[in-house]
Amino acid sequence: MSTPLAAVAEARKALGGRLRDLRRQAGFATARAFAARAGWSEAKVSRIEHGKTTPGEDDLRMYARLSGDPAVYADLYAAAAHIEEMYVEWSRVHQAGLAPVQEAAVPQYERTRHFRIYEPGVIPGLLQTPAYAKAIMGRIIDFWGIPDDAGQAADVRTRRKAAVLRDAGRRFGFVLEEAALRAKFGDTATMAAQLAHLTAVSVWPQVSLGIIPLGAQRTMWPNEGFWIFDEERVVIELAGAEMTLKEPSQITTYARVFAELARMAVFGKDARALIGDAINALE
Repeated sequence: MSTPLAAVAEARKALGGRLRDLRRQAGFATARAFAARAGWSEAKVSRIEHGKTTPGEDDLRMYARLSGDPAVYADLYAAAAHIEEMYVEWSRVHQAGLAPVQEAAVPQYERTRHFRIYEPGVIPGLLQTPAYAKAIMGRIIDFWGIPDDAGQAADVRTRRKAAVLRDAGRRFGFVLEEAALRAKFGDTATMAAQLAHLTAVSVWPQVSLGIIPLGAQRTMWPNEGFWIFDEERVVIELAGAEMTLKEPSQITTYARVFAELARMAVFGKDARALIGDAINALE
């Protein structure tokens, strides 16, 4: 598994490669020719296109203008502006415990009107009961060896859920793998209460809950869990880092992935039947 810093470097290289392709497609066969037209040094073009430096806004405008495709600037800008913030290492984020992390996420939740959330192995935070949230956070605390504030962090997450999820003016699309219903966090009572809560929430008018059965014919492979906040950003939680994507093209891609996953899911009474099966399996 690559480190977050290595991933940032790879993202910088990917952006550089994209700019190199734009240059060549525009008829500038060499970096020297492009540099002469842009009024830059050849070394600057080389550093940008080999991912040694992140290009600035004016640099990106020049690539967009000389490529003859000014509209591409928005994607280029989003990619460059957020490369440095794409990965936030969990070990650094969690140094002060999990409660501050939960608090920091509140403004994003409050301003989002449309949530699209996919989780392959856990119940999403917005749908978690306090006991289930505390069980999961306790495991994170044990794994990373960080200050134990699982109860406080679970309380913050629960209040966030109550304030946001009950708002009938928002829309929530959830797609879970059936495995998320079967993965046991906490004791049997904790899991039974969590699954019962999932059943209750599934009938709320602002909530769409889909579950992909274990035996579903796959048209889209399982992915890491991701959250789409309006058309603003995608947040992906990896094992060692959190990744944020803000490029319009990336958001569009994840929206397509979410739609494909949703097509494999069952909803309504069929989804609740799978939840019931998971509850019965606890007994």
